[in-house]
Amino acid sequence: MIRVLVADDEALMRAGIRLILENADDIEVVAEAGDGAEAAAACREQDVDVALVDVQMPVRDGIAAAEDISRLSPRTCVVMLTAFGQDAHVTRALRAGASGFLLKDTGPADLIRAVRLAAKGEPVLAPRITRRLLERHVRSGRDTEAALTRIDGLAPAERDVLRLLGTGLSNVEIADRLYLSAGTVKAHISRILTRTGCANRVQAAVLAHDAGLLDEP
Repeated sequence: MIRVLVADDEALMRAGIRLILENADDIEVVAEAGDGAEAAAACREQDVDVALVDVQMPVRDGIAAAEDISRLSPRTCVVMLTAFGQDAHVTRALRAGASGFLLKDTGPADLIRAVRLAAKGEPVLAPRITRRLLERHVRSGRDTEAALTRIDGLAPAERDVLRLLGTGLSNVEIADRLYLSAGTVKAHISRILTRTGCANRVQAAVLAHDAGLLDEP
């Protein structure tokens, strides 16, 4: 079973998410929280696989909660719930250790799928958020020289994985393209994050873009 925490200051929103997730046979909502402090405490006390955390909450907001959860329960994947257009929150949450983002108007089937992907360590990014994030990054320009320096120590196989990760492919899709096992791809990504100093897959994807890997044939 995938054990989930739902953190949102609106009880109705929490109830709605719980109702959707409990329709899935492999997902169990083990805790709820109405603020960021409660969310972090619940992840420390419970065995939580995926934490769905609203960006804007009282006491400690979702971004502070993401930092706390990443420190107190490193195995928990934090997926932020956000409203469309909150780009600044997305950027801050990435730095705080969040590994995914969903819009609050995400449909039931997509929400269930996102939780399953997050539990496997796969990227969870609403397409509209991804487009806006990348557009914002492109407008700000890229430092190719610095990016090339950061990837200089990667092995050829790791560069191949990073390039495909930058295109938004999942571990399974990357494995299929490179004729590797999904476990091998996951191990490569773990080493890539460590060696490049990226906190998560999204930062690694931006790095691949900056280094020009997506321009390679």
